[in-house]
Amino acid sequence: MKTIDEVLVKLDSIIKDCYQNNSRVGFFAILYRKVTQRVKEGILAKEFEDNERMEVLDVLFAKRFTEAYDSWQSEGEFTDSWKAAFGASAKQDYLTLQHLFLGINAHINLDLGIAASETMEGKSLQPIQGDFNKINEVLSELVDGVKEDLGTISPLFGLLIPLAKGKDEMLLNFSIQIARDGAWEFAEQYHVAANKEKEILERDQKIKSLAEKLLNPGQLLSFLIKVVRWFEWKSVKKVMDELKAK
Repeated sequence: MKTIDEVLVKLDSIIKDCYQNNSRVGFFAILYRKVTQRVKEGILAKEFEDNERMEVLDVLFAKRFTEAYDSWQSEGEFTDSWKAAFGASAKQDYLTLQHLFLGINAHINLDLGIAASETMEGKSLQPIQGDFNKINEVLSELVDGVKEDLGTISPLFGLLIPLAKGKDEMLLNFSIQIARDGAWEFAEQYHVAANKEKEILERDQKIKSLAEKLLNPGQLLSFLIKVVRWFEWKSVKKVMDELKAK
């Protein structure tokens, strides 16, 4: 893939594959396609500090997800962060929101820093920070919108959202704001590292640990999640249709 349009085509293929195979990975893939479409619109409207560079970043960023997905399908090797997300997708125990956060965790906390560094290879990393943050802002806005829509997919969760006021992220030990800040710190560290493979391996283990906390947030919260999950739609296709419609 070399263009953002090719990324969209690839994401459409993954979404179709997930739909046919009842894979919950499709939940994140749908969200991520919306992020990519929004970035494309922003590039066309020249919203970014460097619109040509943003397309390069977007493509490199997307490849981290699409290549991990392809490796998962072919039983190849890929990062443990994505293994945690893909592995959880086979189980009915988790909320739709947890599946979304697992994808965001792997993609923002690990992949985005690597993609930013690759985009600025041989140059200072600092000039890309503004557009780096812009991607996160787009993601955050879309996640907030999805959470509002989860009231249809998950009626009990929908009742809790007005009371939660953002505490849902805290309850699941995951904050997009914290992820964004940590991702940039990692990008800076990775960009100047002499041994980049070592940096990836060490970071991957940390992000895998965060995924495990997302899946196992403690006895009480796990019980509450189980109660909320009981009222969520069980049909993967139905949830995907709803997410695509929003």
